[in-house]
This record gives sequence, structure tokens and C-alpha cells, in this order.
Amino acid sequence: MLRRHLWIVAVPALTIGVVPVRAETVTVTIEKMRFSPAEISARPGDTIEWINKDILAHTATVKGDWEVVIPPGKSGHLVLKATTPVDYYCRFHPNMKGRISIPAR
Repeated sequence: MLRRHLWIVAVPALTIGVVPVRAETVTVTIEKMRFSPAEISARPGDTIEWINKDILAHTATVKGDWEVVIPPGKSGHLVLKATTPVDYYCRFHPNMKGRISIPAR
């Protein structure tokens, strides 16, 4: 008589996890007709918040793309979608300029 044995071997599942990157909020202060800091680093999905401490309204504008209006004494925000660096300015005061750099992954 021929006997056959069936062996069941338990193998732990191999899990390769990807740790999601948490979106962050990056703050830019507008004071004395300047974006401060003038250059920030942010990733797609991060929120950029501009806090306007001036008595005048300002914008954060990317020509042909987006614009955030920031009233005096208020804040405005945008969830970043760009995957390449972005230069922005205030439409009301074009000498005010800022840059959003995208860090390498």
C-alpha cells in the first residue's frame, strides 16, 4: 500500500508597505509688502497658507493657472497640485514675488 502525505506549510505573507506621506501645511506670512519666506518647499497635496498682516489686499498668483486672494488681516490657502517649481506674485503689487520649490523624492 502506497501512502501519500500532504504537508501544509504555513508561510507568512510578505508585505511590502508603502508609508503614505502626510500632507503638511506650509505657512507664508505677508507683511510689509513681502512674502516671508519668499521661497518655500512643498509637495503636491500640501496646503500653502498665506497670512496677510498688511492693511492691503494681496494675491498669490500664478499667471494662467491659479490665484488666491488674501484680504487684509485674513488668510488664504491652496492645496498644491504642481509637481514642478512654481513662481508666484501679487497681482496688485507685482514686485511681491514668491517661489514654491518641490523637493526631490
